[in-house]
Amino acid sequence: MKETENTFLTLINQHKAIIHKISKMYMNDAEEQRDLFQEIVFQLWKAYPSFKGNSKFTTWMYRVCLNTAIICFKKESRKVDKTPYDGNIDIIDVNENEGKEEKLAYLYTAVQELNAIEKALIFLFLENQSHREIAENLGISEVNARVKLNRTKEKLQFIIKKNGYEF
Repeated sequence: MKETENTFLTLINQHKAIIHKISKMYMNDAEEQRDLFQEIVFQLWKAYPSFKGNSKFTTWMYRVCLNTAIICFKKESRKVDKTPYDGNIDIIDVNENEGKEEKLAYLYTAVQELNAIEKALIFLFLENQSHREIAENLGISEVNARVKLNRTKEKLQFIIKKNGYEF
């Protein structure tokens, strides 16, 4: 059991940036992001015995993370009392210049207007996943992934323009 736990913790540590990015895409404030991060890790641990190595660990991890985020997002959106997004984004890379930080904040704000599936598509696209990998991670056909991704990118561009963000 200890070896399994150590292997799991090592894999989570190596790929924790994925969990952080998904948490930021699906939740607005820092506390909700931390809660989602913890929930994702918990769900990964519960599902870890089912990982048989038939795919890359990250492929399996994306599926569990995104499914957990979508479920939590749906639960969160049912709450009546919502706190408005204040625009604060924690930037991991402190070497980024101010202009890039501002653009990233615009992107995260615009992404908040997408639905859960669209957020998953954009996240996987930003992770440089191929259409085949996106389809595999979301359990849809490659053609469907390509069409949905193109529509989502168009919608995101519209949101960015509508809100007056400049890139």
